[in-house]
Amino acid sequence: MKKPSVELTEAEWTVIKAVWGNEPCTAPAIQEGLKTQWSYSTVRTIMDRMVLKGLLTAKKEGKMTTFRSAVTREQAQRGELLYTLKHAFNGAFTPMVQCLLDTGNLSAKDIAELEALIAARKKKTPK
Repeated sequence: MKKPSVELTEAEWTVIKAVWGNEPCTAPAIQEGLKTQWSYSTVRTIMDRMVLKGLLTAKKEGKMTTFRSAVTREQAQRGELLYTLKHAFNGAFTPMVQCLLDTGNLSAKDIAELEALIAARKKKTPK
């Protein structure tokens, strides 16, 4: 089954990273923990929109609303990568990987891990 693709704005990335590190959480707790100048109302608006987009869940508990992530870090990363692949590289995988290889400081361990991933994928892919 194909995993859903998730696209987040820069502000949503800021919030969801804070939520992942503190869930369940409240908007005031997230606002206090962020290294931004955003007001409580800005954070709450972003979080409410994220609920509408299916990125967070909200549960009213008395006067407080607690939030949890509705997407995993992997889903969000996959969405970001697929967005970049589509828009920056016109869907061409090889140039994207070449760009990453050219701009990254890959250690011998990183290269070995990449080679192992490729070897494992070759075994799974029908000829």
